[in-house]
Parts: sequence; structure tokens; C-alpha cells
Amino acid sequence: MDILDAVILGIIQGLTEFLPVSSSGHLELAKAILGDTSVPEESLLFTVVLHFATALSTLVIFRKDVAEIFKGLLQFKWNGETEFSLKIIISMIPAALVGVLFEEELETLFGGNIIFVGFMLLITALLLWLADKAKNTGKSVSSSNAFVIGVSQAIAVLPGISRSGATISTSVLLGNDKTKAARFSFLMVVPLIFGKIAKDFLDGNIAHSNIPASVLIVGFIAAFLAGLAACTWMIALVRKSKLSYFAIYCFVVGLIAIAFEYMN
Repeated sequence: MDILDAVILGIIQGLTEFLPVSSSGHLELAKAILGDTSVPEESLLFTVVLHFATALSTLVIFRKDVAEIFKGLLQFKWNGETEFSLKIIISMIPAALVGVLFEEELETLFGGNIIFVGFMLLITALLLWLADKAKNTGKSVSSSNAFVIGVSQAIAVLPGISRSGATISTSVLLGNDKTKAARFSFLMVVPLIFGKIAKDFLDGNIAHSNIPASVLIVGFIAAFLAGLAACTWMIALVRKSKLSYFAIYCFVVGLIAIAFEYMN
């Protein structure tokens, strides 16, 4: 992987992390097209670094929300911010368990299995189509909803299943407001990404990688800048209830991915 590849993959990650089209799935497709021969562990490392960049872009976009949450927590009493933080923690449980118990199995999925990615994109398309048909409400995410949404987030570790698409769709299908569902979806993943980066650092995965530091840095910057633009755009799109367009896109790309693999 060279600098140009890192820029391309970084931009893809930054754009697709917030748009409900599966960033991991698009990264696997891009690696296949670019001829990336990285072993699964290295591919996963680069993917995690790019996710870290988009997590930072999330914090920048939602900096006021994050500041309010920390301000409320520092009051050391039960309030709206404390309740929201508890919901975030509840939503993290399923994905954290899957990450700890099935880490090695998950790494093998990031090795260019394009047919698998294609079928998962079709599932994402179905979820988005169903969510688009749901009526919008003013309901906020409840604690029980948070756990169910967390299960969707855990399933979305599969390349081709959009994390934002799965969590937003699940939340909307549970009867929650679409804008509030998007806000919760974007914020709930940030602690998990930071935790994953910390774990990889402590385990030595980053230190022993063969990927040049320059490639990781360039990819990080590209993903961060693209993430800032995509996050802002996605918030506006969710408010206008345009999930059906993404459903069509995922369906078409999924079919192309499956056909591409069979042809090769």
C-alpha cells in the first residue's frame, strides 16, 4: 500500500463512515480493486486507524453535545446527560463482547471476501428501505432501545453491513425520531473506537505492523477531513428522510460486487 492508496482509502472511509453504505465494505471493495495484498491483520489495522480518524471528526461535529454531556456528568447527579451517557454504555456492551470474544474470527473477514461483502450490502439495503418506510416521531432512544441498537452495532462489524445504517434503521424501526436516532448512532461508536485503538496499542498490534507510518498518517488525515464533510451532510440528509436513496445504492453496489467476484 502506497501514499496514493492511503489517500483514496482514507477518503472512502471518511465519506462512507457516516453515510449508511458500509465503510468497511467499501474499504474491502477498494482494496480488491487497488490490488491490496495486505494480510488480514494489517488490513484490519489500517481500517481501525481510519475509523479512529472519523471518530475524531465526530467529536468535532458534535463538540457542543459532548461538552454538555461532560458538563452534566461533572455535576455528579442524575440528569439528562447522565441518562444519555448510561444509554451509550448500554449500547456498547454487545459490540464490546463480540470484539473481545471473537476478535480473531473477525480479523479473517477483512481479507477480501467480496461475495460476502456483496450479500451484506444487500442486507443493508433492505434495512434502509424498511427504515425509510417508518413514520418519523419525536421519541427519544430509551435504555431498552439502546441495547437493541447495540446488538445492531455488534452485527455491523461484518464488512458490508453499514454500522450507521444498521443502528439508525434499528432505532427508527423501534419508533425513535430519525434525527435523534442519527445523533445517538454517531456518538455511540466513539467510545468503542477509542477503546479498540487503546487495546491494539497495548497489545502491540500497531507497533509490529509492517505498514509504514507515513501511509497511516496520510490515510488518517484524508479520513478525518472527509469525515467532517460527510458527517455534516449526513445530518442534513437524515432530517429530510432520504434513506431510500442509500438503499438503492447499497443494492446496486452489492450486486456489482457479487458479479465482479464471479467474473474474476
